[in-house]
Amino acid sequence: MFGITPTGRTGFVLGFLACAGALVFAYYLEYFHGLEPCPMCIFQRIAMAATGLGFLLGIFIARPTWGRWLAGIIALVGTIAGAIIAGRHVWLQSLPEDKVPACGPPLETLTNMMPWIEVFQVVLRGDGNCAVIDAAFLGLSLPAWTFIAFVGLGLWALFCAFTSGQKSN
Repeated sequence: MFGITPTGRTGFVLGFLACAGALVFAYYLEYFHGLEPCPMCIFQRIAMAATGLGFLLGIFIARPTWGRWLAGIIALVGTIAGAIIAGRHVWLQSLPEDKVPACGPPLETLTNMMPWIEVFQVVLRGDGNCAVIDAAFLGLSLPAWTFIAFVGLGLWALFCAFTSGQKSN
């Protein structure tokens, strides 16, 4: 497009910066606009961080083909997990009011009472807090934008994993 082909490390750097930017934006909304994250939002942040770590790994081991694939697959797994959680979140937000699950305890209470696998299952079931749309941009809720970001980052992870590393920066 501009004579720059983002292969090798450059592609992983761009992926990492996108993940870091998404997390910075999430914390900006929380601390400067008072949008308190629900448990599903927190799990989406964890998936975004895992995706970012996959891209970060790719920055350091992009030269050998196996390193590029490993980093791309780690980033892809993070995006798949994030897209599943964000998709579930969007689905909960689309439910009619009478079908929305009752509100549950805060995530901190759940983690003190149950093992992590059960906490994860409870969070994925969702509750009334997750169905509330606090903010929207261009007609889409924040979880919908997060879903779109995860899909885009997943495609980018595949691109980074399978493009030629001969022009690595």
